[in-house]
Amino acid sequence: MSKARLAAGADDDKVRLDKWLWAARFYKTRQLAHEALELGRVLVGGERVKGSRVAKEGDQLLIRIERLEYKVTILALATQRRPAREAQLLYSESAESVTAREHQIALQKAEHASYPHGDGRPTKKARRDISRFKDSW
Repeated sequence: MSKARLAAGADDDKVRLDKWLWAARFYKTRQLAHEALELGRVLVGGERVKGSRVAKEGDQLLIRIERLEYKVTILALATQRRPAREAQLLYSESAESVTAREHQIALQKAEHASYPHGDGRPTKKARRDISRFKDSW
């Protein structure tokens, strides 16, 4: 083997953190994963890191997506985006993280249910009544 191929083989086990987040399906694109890292929405061991940081098995991540938090540990590295079932094998989420996230989702659903929602589009009769009302002013 040539030196170039040996050097390329040595880097095969290194995966950028933004690429791992994309492969693990936390973000739809690598760009979104990179931006999340730059904005401090992903912490490794409680510290902000850059997207170019090499992900390692055993790293503890705190990932904030909108109002949800995921506390995960990297179990395996991947450079390709695979189906969701395979992506879930790349990490393990702590039990308290799962319960806290489910609680936050329940709160969001309750908050959304309390918002006043209309009945949809007005019927033809209701639209005519609205027009008559507005014209009367």
